[in-house]
Amino acid sequence: MNQMSTARATESNTQMVGERTTRISARKVNIYYGEKHAIKDLSIEIPDRSVSAFIGPSGCGKSTFLRAINRMNDTIEGCRLTGEVRLDDKNIYDKDVDVVQLRSHVGMVFQKPNPFPKSIFENVAYGPRIHGLAKNKTDLEEMVVASLKKAGLFEEVKDRLDAPGTGLSGGQQQRLCIARAIAVNPEVILMDEPCSALDPIATARIEELIDELRQNYCIVIVTHSMQQAARVSQLTAFFHLGTLVETGDTNSMFTNPRDKRTQDYITGRFG
Repeated sequence: MNQMSTARATESNTQMVGERTTRISARKVNIYYGEKHAIKDLSIEIPDRSVSAFIGPSGCGKSTFLRAINRMNDTIEGCRLTGEVRLDDKNIYDKDVDVVQLRSHVGMVFQKPNPFPKSIFENVAYGPRIHGLAKNKTDLEEMVVASLKKAGLFEEVKDRLDAPGTGLSGGQQQRLCIARAIAVNPEVILMDEPCSALDPIATARIEELIDELRQNYCIVIVTHSMQQAARVSQLTAFFHLGTLVETGDTNSMFTNPRDKRTQDYITGRFG
């Protein structure tokens, strides 16, 4: 994965999406679950330091493609991918890619908060510890505190870091999972409907956090809420029946989509 960091610094390889540097690019990606063709000939460029939202009806392939960005689909029997998914100009499906290392660069936050059955501190310390990122206990503590602060959770839990992470509210648990994801210093954060199990107040807090985090990370979010996509993202991609119909600047996508299928979905004619 050092090649990814090297490529990131190579100006000659830099591409632009609008005025943003491309972080992830997919080229002619097809994904199959056995005989089912779930993603069909997908190509997309996803910019750095911004939020890209995947929208579309249930079963359209948006979560399948999201999971392909950190090879989570590798765990599904019978799933196979053709084409390329590149991070910093390195194909993450090359045989020499260490998947464990890849997932430290590309973090994942799931639909339902899933804290480990450990203390708040240990939830966040887990990644830095197993990846050997902390030199000593003091270093580890600093990483945990910094990650909780970035996730907007530290002030709420600083007096009970030894308490179980599972004892937090749903919104706090989701922010704990975000803190856990960013503790290993990723480059990309994937979020699969991170607010669908949360109440409106917790959802607003997560959306504020996403907006803050995009200053330093490439964030990709799958959401069923078009209002959420409009609020938090700068780029939107519309999926339908396994096909990426169109992508574009979020404001343009919601006000002037190019494809009739996008228009019909946004206006509620199907979905």
